[in-house]
Amino acid sequence: MVVKAAVKSKKKTKAKRTAVSNPPLFQVVLLNDDYTPMEFVVKLLIEIFAMTHTKATHVMMQIHHEGKGVCGIYTRDIAETKVMQVISCARSYGHPLMCQMEKI
Repeated sequence: MVVKAAVKSKKKTKAKRTAVSNPPLFQVVLLNDDYTPMEFVVKLLIEIFAMTHTKATHVMMQIHHEGKGVCGIYTRDIAETKVMQVISCARSYGHPLMCQMEKI
């Protein structure tokens, strides 16, 4: 009895590889004003940006002395959400605190 083995031809196909880049990053920045209490800013940094009290105090002092401070670096969607959360929370307490995002 003769057994024949079927031989499949293997064609080598080269898949085109495309370079995948990381999405652009944005930094969320709080701007200084003369009306928003420092304690409120620290509270926002802790609650929205998950900072420790020490880190939040440091960033708040940077905002106070330099006019603005970076709260975090995120992709576009997350940065937009953080900006909206800060502005919404500040307005609900009657504070004019401004927040913006800047492309890195």
